[in-house]
Amino acid sequence: MSIKPSQVFLALALAALPHLPVVQAQTAVNGIAAVVNGKVITKSEVRDSVNAQEQMLRIKHREDQAAYEKDMLELRETALDSLIDRELILSEFAKIGGVIKPQYVEDDINGIIRESFKGDRDAFVTELARTGMTMKKFRELREKMIIVQVMRGRHTGGQPPATPREVNEFYQKNNEKFRDKDMLKISTITIPKFTGDADAGPTKQKKLAEEIRSKVVAGGDFATMAKTYSQDSRAEGGGEWDWMERKQMKKSLADAAFNLKNGGVSPVIDDETNFIIIYLDAKKLGDATPLEKVRPDIERVIDQEKGKAAMDKWLADLRRKAVIKKMDLGTLPPIAPPASAPPSAVSN
Repeated sequence: MSIKPSQVFLALALAALPHLPVVQAQTAVNGIAAVVNGKVITKSEVRDSVNAQEQMLRIKHREDQAAYEKDMLELRETALDSLIDRELILSEFAKIGGVIKPQYVEDDINGIIRESFKGDRDAFVTELARTGMTMKKFRELREKMIIVQVMRGRHTGGQPPATPREVNEFYQKNNEKFRDKDMLKISTITIPKFTGDADAGPTKQKKLAEEIRSKVVAGGDFATMAKTYSQDSRAEGGGEWDWMERKQMKKSLADAAFNLKNGGVSPVIDDETNFIIIYLDAKKLGDATPLEKVRPDIERVIDQEKGKAAMDKWLADLRRKAVIKKMDLGTLPPIAPPASAPPSAVSN
């Protein structure tokens, strides 16, 4: 599925508010997904919410199918809860008598027109029309977005700044993020999910991969198993790869390999069209960036984590006090691949 410029624009314009729905033409049947303190959230709002954020994930993960699918599953699982939280926040804003001046919303929209449409308001309105959204509805959505941002700011601000101890603990705990040129030397056994044989589907192939791994763990020679069963470009050499920089490998495989001790064997890894077993021959740690150079970045991350914790607590209190009824959402459309096919995890 290709990404239209109009879809990208709307996703970007609304991305500041997680899961804010893009309002499209209403269907004849629009069931109820949830009721929050008497306010109805429809199933179409949830679907439109997922669709809007899906476009952003397609752009973000165009070269990593596994990461795309992981984030999409999380998006689908949290979309309704995010819309419920939005309604709770909007309700709290009304309770305190909050008011967003129309000029604030107009300034926000003018900023979008200036930055994304070079000041051409007619082009902006045309773009909205192509996606079935009116200027009035877009203005309403942006106003809600501003309200949510204001309320989030009220409850995430005022947190104590990161202390030197917190910074040091974060640095030590996440040391690998600050190292450059970690190197890995691995061997692999690749078992394809599909072989062309109707009787050898993913279930049977995974069972084969598990059996092979069991033999290796029990003392079987990895290289011999690779020559016998593996179907990638390194099979003839016993599955052995040259030294590779960790960052150059697919993250899911690199992480699995890096978590092994030298001579360790990974679990069977489900990697798109293959099942992969990794043997870690050796690894070399790269040089870590000195703490003082990354201190400002770490302080920002810690401040964000504190703000998120405060926000989560506030939302939890709102949910506890609210009357919320969630319905069965039914089946959402299957997850489509990102905009372009990702490269192989380890090039065959």
